[in-house]
Amino acid sequence: MISAGIDIGSRTIKLVVMENGVVTHTDTTDTGFQPMTRAREILTGVSPDTIMATGYGRNLFEQQMTAETVTEIKACATGAAHLYSDVTTILDIGGQDVKVIRVGATGRVMKFEMNDRCAAGTGKFLEIMSDNLGFPLSGFGDAALAAPKTVPVSSMCTVFAESEVTSLLARGEEPVNIARGLHDSVVKRAATMIRRVGLSGPLCFVGGVAHNPCIRALLADLLQTEVIVPESPQTVVALGAALLAGAS
Repeated sequence: MISAGIDIGSRTIKLVVMENGVVTHTDTTDTGFQPMTRAREILTGVSPDTIMATGYGRNLFEQQMTAETVTEIKACATGAAHLYSDVTTILDIGGQDVKVIRVGATGRVMKFEMNDRCAAGTGKFLEIMSDNLGFPLSGFGDAALAAPKTVPVSSMCTVFAESEVTSLLARGEEPVNIARGLHDSVVKRAATMIRRVGLSGPLCFVGGVAHNPCIRALLADLLQTEVIVPESPQTVVALGAALLAGAS
């Protein structure tokens, strides 16, 4: 049987196709301003027996494509547990939200916390800050990791943080040191959520921000634990949806 999971997020759409439990195809594209158009494009040439949608656009996809849906929380837990059966805590930092999930046996969700009221601590926040400081997003984490010192940034609101960064630059602070401070703030915010949900053993870090080496290193140092990042961290939620589609 061929099953597919599609994660229609605020920034990107991710697709995972499985045949008899084995991943055969993955793809990622920008969500853009017409998510259903992009969703149809990413499915071109794919003919699954069953498909399950998740993410911000799952309800619209269900209405227009007659598909089943699942929450990002359940899909993320299912995907991460499939990859790492011994992991009990998952951090998912995406384009517009931060999720922390505590899982039990076979990926059952035990507890979770989600920040989705603003872009604070998300991929969008880091994207805006990298632009303000003159770094390409792809190299923002590397630059921050190599910074000689940390200049603290107190505000996590994107608007207020932009103003604070402008003031710090006007005082003569080096952009790379401000970048380190911004990463430090993101990690401290995520760590607070992780501690509330509970952490024992390694942390599984998924979502697009998991590609950021500075976030990974600061998390490991602050939490004093191993941070495990899948080969394709941004497709873990879509993987979970594909697994659930195949089991339905």
